Amino acid sequence: MTSTLDTARCVEGLREQTAGFARAVAGRAPDTRVPTCPEWPLRTLVGHVGQEHRWAAELICNGQQLPVPDPRQADPGAPDGWAGWLREGAEELIRAIQETGADAEMHTFFGPRPNAFWLRRVLSDTCVHHYDAALATGAAFEIADDLAADAISENLDLLATPGFETARPTVAGLRGRGERIGFRPTSTEGWVITRTPEVLRWERGSAEADVVVSGAVADLMLVFSHRVPPEDDRVTVTGDRALLDHWLAHTEL
Repeated sequence: MTSTLDTARCVEGLREQTAGFARAVAGRAPDTRVPTCPEWPLRTLVGHVGQEHRWAAELICNGQQLPVPDPRQADPGAPDGWAGWLREGAEELIRAIQETGADAEMHTFFGPRPNAFWLRRVLSDTCVHHYDAALATGAAFEIADDLAADAISENLDLLATPGFETARPTVAGLRGRGERIGFRPTSTEGWVITRTPEVLRWERGSAEADVVVSGAVADLMLVFSHRVPPEDDRVTVTGDRALLDHWLAHTEL
Protein backbone atom coordinates (compact mmCIF):
# COMPACT_ATOMS: atom_id res chain seq x y z
CA MET A 1 0.00 0.00 0.00
CA THR A 2 1.27 3.48 -0.79
CA SER A 3 2.31 5.65 2.14
CA THR A 4 -0.09 8.39 3.19
CA LEU A 5 3.01 10.58 3.63
CA ASP A 6 4.69 12.19 0.64
CA THR A 7 8.47 12.35 0.39
CA ALA A 8 8.66 15.88 1.78
CA ARG A 9 6.72 14.86 4.90
CA CYS A 10 8.87 11.75 5.34
CA VAL A 11 11.98 13.93 5.19
CA GLU A 12 10.48 16.37 7.68
CA GLY A 13 9.38 13.50 9.90
CA LEU A 14 12.82 11.91 9.87
CA ARG A 15 14.32 15.20 11.00
CA GLU A 16 11.67 15.60 13.71
CA GLN A 17 12.11 12.13 15.14
CA THR A 18 15.90 12.12 14.87
CA ALA A 19 16.00 15.46 16.70
CA GLY A 20 13.72 14.09 19.43
CA PHE A 21 15.85 10.96 19.74
CA ALA A 22 19.00 13.11 19.91
CA ARG A 23 17.54 15.27 22.70
CA ALA A 24 16.62 12.17 24.66
CA VAL A 25 20.12 10.64 24.53
CA ALA A 26 22.49 13.63 24.42
CA GLY A 27 25.08 13.45 27.18
CA ARG A 28 23.50 10.40 28.84
CA ALA A 29 25.47 7.52 30.31
CA PRO A 30 26.37 5.04 27.52
CA ASP A 31 25.56 2.02 29.70
CA THR A 32 22.02 3.20 30.57
CA ARG A 33 19.70 0.21 30.26
CA VAL A 34 17.04 0.36 27.52
CA PRO A 35 14.02 -1.52 28.97
CA THR A 36 12.32 -2.05 25.60
CA CYS A 37 15.54 -3.32 23.98
CA PRO A 38 16.65 -5.36 27.00
CA GLU A 39 19.91 -6.65 25.53
CA TRP A 40 21.10 -3.17 24.54
CA PRO A 41 22.70 -0.38 26.53
CA LEU A 42 21.92 3.14 25.35
CA ARG A 43 25.18 3.35 23.37
CA THR A 44 24.09 0.40 21.20
CA LEU A 45 20.66 1.96 20.59
CA VAL A 46 22.28 5.23 19.54
CA GLY A 47 24.74 3.36 17.34
CA HIS A 48 21.95 1.40 15.69
CA VAL A 49 19.90 4.45 14.76
CA GLY A 50 22.82 6.40 13.32
CA GLN A 51 24.17 3.29 11.62
CA GLU A 52 20.79 2.48 10.04
CA HIS A 53 20.49 5.97 8.56
CA ARG A 54 23.95 5.73 7.00
CA TRP A 55 23.39 2.16 5.82
CA ALA A 56 20.17 3.13 4.05
CA ALA A 57 21.94 6.09 2.43
CA GLU A 58 24.63 3.77 1.11
CA LEU A 59 22.01 1.32 -0.18
CA ILE A 60 20.31 4.09 -2.14
CA CYS A 61 23.53 5.53 -3.53
CA ASN A 62 24.83 2.10 -4.61
CA GLY A 63 21.48 0.87 -5.90
CA GLN A 64 22.03 -2.61 -4.52
CA GLN A 65 21.50 -4.60 -1.36
CA LEU A 66 24.19 -4.56 1.34
CA PRO A 67 24.63 -6.81 4.39
CA VAL A 68 22.67 -5.70 7.45
CA PRO A 69 25.22 -4.22 9.88
CA ASP A 70 25.66 -5.31 13.49
CA PRO A 71 24.52 -2.46 15.81
CA ARG A 72 27.00 -3.59 18.45
CA GLN A 73 29.81 -2.65 16.08
CA ALA A 74 28.58 0.89 15.45
CA ASP A 75 30.68 3.68 16.96
CA PRO A 76 28.60 6.78 17.80
CA GLY A 77 31.51 8.41 19.62
CA ALA A 78 31.32 10.16 22.97
CA PRO A 79 27.87 10.98 24.44
CA ASP A 80 28.38 14.73 24.14
CA GLY A 81 28.71 14.28 20.38
CA TRP A 82 25.77 11.92 19.89
CA ALA A 83 23.27 14.60 18.86
CA GLY A 84 25.44 15.89 16.03
CA TRP A 85 26.36 12.40 14.88
CA LEU A 86 22.70 11.38 14.73
CA ARG A 87 21.66 14.48 12.79
CA GLU A 88 24.50 13.92 10.32
CA GLY A 89 23.29 10.37 9.64
CA ALA A 90 19.72 11.52 8.97
CA GLU A 91 20.95 14.24 6.62
CA GLU A 92 23.11 11.73 4.78
CA LEU A 93 20.02 9.63 4.06
CA ILE A 94 18.00 12.69 3.03
CA ARG A 95 20.75 13.78 0.61
CA ALA A 96 20.85 10.30 -0.90
CA ILE A 97 17.10 10.45 -1.58
CA GLN A 98 17.30 13.95 -3.02
CA GLU A 99 20.26 13.17 -5.28
CA THR A 100 19.02 9.85 -6.67
CA GLY A 101 15.26 10.53 -6.67
CA ALA A 102 12.58 9.10 -4.40
CA ASP A 103 10.94 7.22 -7.28
CA ALA A 104 14.09 5.60 -8.68
CA GLU A 105 13.87 1.83 -8.23
CA MET A 106 16.43 -0.36 -6.53
CA HIS A 107 16.66 -3.95 -5.42
CA THR A 108 15.44 -4.83 -1.93
CA PHE A 109 14.76 -7.97 0.07
CA PHE A 110 11.27 -7.88 -1.48
CA GLY A 111 12.17 -7.20 -5.10
CA PRO A 112 12.31 -3.80 -6.83
CA ARG A 113 11.16 -0.88 -4.70
CA PRO A 114 11.47 2.90 -5.06
CA ASN A 115 14.16 4.59 -2.99
CA ALA A 116 11.38 6.12 -0.89
CA PHE A 117 10.76 2.60 0.47
CA TRP A 118 13.93 2.90 2.53
CA LEU A 119 13.17 6.43 3.70
CA ARG A 120 9.81 5.24 4.99
CA ARG A 121 11.32 2.07 6.54
CA VAL A 122 13.97 4.03 8.40
CA LEU A 123 11.50 6.70 9.50
CA SER A 124 9.22 4.03 10.98
CA ASP A 125 12.11 2.46 12.87
CA THR A 126 13.35 5.84 14.12
CA CYS A 127 9.89 6.69 15.49
CA VAL A 128 9.84 3.54 17.62
CA HIS A 129 13.45 3.90 18.77
CA HIS A 130 12.74 7.51 19.77
CA TYR A 131 10.31 6.05 22.27
CA ASP A 132 12.92 3.50 23.43
CA ALA A 133 15.38 6.31 24.09
CA ALA A 134 12.84 8.50 25.87
CA LEU A 135 11.76 5.62 28.12
CA ALA A 136 15.36 4.78 28.98
CA THR A 137 16.36 8.33 29.89
CA GLY A 138 13.09 9.77 31.22
CA ALA A 139 12.84 12.29 28.37
CA ALA A 140 9.57 13.39 26.82
CA PHE A 141 8.33 11.41 23.81
CA GLU A 142 6.36 13.27 21.17
CA ILE A 143 5.24 12.13 17.76
CA ALA A 144 2.76 13.63 15.30
CA ASP A 145 -0.33 11.55 14.60
CA ASP A 146 0.46 11.21 10.89
CA LEU A 147 3.91 9.76 11.62
CA ALA A 148 2.58 7.30 14.20
CA ALA A 149 -0.19 6.22 11.84
CA ASP A 150 2.18 5.64 8.93
CA ALA A 151 4.53 3.65 11.18
CA ILE A 152 1.65 1.22 11.76
CA SER A 153 0.77 1.09 8.06
CA GLU A 154 4.42 0.61 7.06
CA ASN A 155 4.78 -2.35 9.41
CA LEU A 156 1.58 -3.87 8.07
CA ASP A 157 2.88 -3.45 4.54
CA LEU A 158 5.95 -5.47 5.51
CA LEU A 159 3.93 -8.19 7.24
CA ALA A 160 1.64 -8.53 4.20
CA THR A 161 4.49 -8.62 1.66
CA PRO A 162 4.72 -11.97 -0.16
CA GLY A 163 7.92 -13.67 0.91
CA PHE A 164 8.38 -11.69 4.12
CA GLU A 165 7.99 -14.86 6.15
CA THR A 166 11.27 -16.04 4.61
CA ALA A 167 13.00 -13.31 6.60
CA ARG A 168 10.67 -13.63 9.62
CA PRO A 169 9.42 -17.26 9.79
CA THR A 170 7.07 -16.52 12.72
CA VAL A 171 4.92 -14.44 10.36
CA ALA A 172 3.70 -17.69 8.75
CA GLY A 173 1.79 -18.28 11.97
CA LEU A 174 -0.45 -15.32 11.17
CA ARG A 175 -2.35 -17.23 8.50
CA GLY A 176 -5.87 -17.92 9.64
CA ARG A 177 -9.51 -18.48 8.76
CA GLY A 178 -10.71 -14.93 8.41
CA GLU A 179 -10.11 -13.71 11.95
CA ARG A 180 -10.07 -9.91 12.16
CA ILE A 181 -8.04 -7.61 14.40
CA GLY A 182 -8.82 -3.90 14.65
CA PHE A 183 -6.74 -0.95 15.80
CA ARG A 184 -8.99 2.09 16.33
CA PRO A 185 -7.42 5.46 17.15
CA THR A 186 -9.38 8.42 18.41
CA SER A 187 -8.02 10.96 15.92
CA THR A 188 -7.68 9.19 12.57
CA GLU A 189 -8.93 6.28 10.50
CA GLY A 190 -8.27 2.85 11.97
CA TRP A 191 -6.86 -0.43 10.65
CA VAL A 192 -8.57 -3.78 10.14
CA ILE A 193 -6.34 -6.83 9.66
CA THR A 194 -7.73 -10.05 8.23
CA ARG A 195 -5.93 -13.37 8.61
CA THR A 196 -6.63 -15.60 5.60
CA PRO A 197 -5.26 -19.09 4.79
CA GLU A 198 -3.00 -17.63 2.08
CA VAL A 199 -1.86 -14.20 3.19
CA LEU A 200 -2.34 -11.39 5.67
CA ARG A 201 -4.63 -8.61 4.42
CA TRP A 202 -5.29 -5.19 5.88
CA GLU A 203 -7.23 -2.04 5.15
CA ARG A 204 -7.93 1.32 6.72
CA GLY A 205 -11.33 1.70 8.34
CA SER A 206 -13.42 0.73 11.34
CA ALA A 207 -15.12 -2.45 10.19
CA GLU A 208 -16.17 -5.03 12.75
CA ALA A 209 -13.36 -7.16 14.18
CA ASP A 210 -12.98 -10.08 16.57
CA VAL A 211 -10.70 -8.04 18.81
CA VAL A 212 -10.20 -4.26 18.87
CA VAL A 213 -7.48 -2.14 20.44
CA SER A 214 -8.55 1.48 20.97
CA GLY A 215 -6.58 4.54 22.05
CA ALA A 216 -4.51 7.47 20.85
CA VAL A 217 -2.71 6.68 17.61
CA ALA A 218 0.73 7.08 19.22
CA ASP A 219 -0.23 4.56 21.91
CA LEU A 220 -1.57 2.15 19.29
CA MET A 221 1.79 2.40 17.50
CA LEU A 222 3.51 1.47 20.76
CA VAL A 223 1.25 -1.54 21.33
CA PHE A 224 1.70 -2.57 17.70
CA SER A 225 5.49 -2.34 18.03
CA HIS A 226 5.57 -4.28 21.31
CA ARG A 227 6.61 -1.26 23.39
CA VAL A 228 3.44 -0.97 25.47
CA PRO A 229 1.50 -4.04 26.67
CA PRO A 230 -2.19 -4.34 25.74
CA GLU A 231 -3.18 -4.15 29.41
CA ASP A 232 -1.68 -0.66 29.72
CA ASP A 233 -4.19 1.98 30.86
CA ARG A 234 -3.49 4.05 27.73
CA VAL A 235 -5.38 1.59 25.52
CA THR A 236 -8.56 -0.47 25.71
CA VAL A 237 -8.94 -4.01 24.39
CA THR A 238 -12.37 -5.47 23.61
CA GLY A 239 -13.15 -8.88 22.17
CA ASP A 240 -10.95 -11.95 21.76
CA ARG A 241 -7.82 -11.16 23.80
CA ALA A 242 -6.22 -14.51 22.90
CA LEU A 243 -6.36 -13.54 19.23
CA LEU A 244 -4.53 -10.29 19.97
CA ASP A 245 -1.92 -12.09 22.07
CA HIS A 246 -1.30 -14.55 19.25
CA TRP A 247 -0.91 -11.65 16.79
CA LEU A 248 1.63 -9.89 19.01
CA ALA A 249 3.57 -13.10 19.54
CA HIS A 250 4.07 -13.48 15.78
CA THR A 251 4.63 -9.90 14.62
CA GLU A 252 7.76 -8.55 16.28
CA LEU A 253 9.94 -7.11 13.49
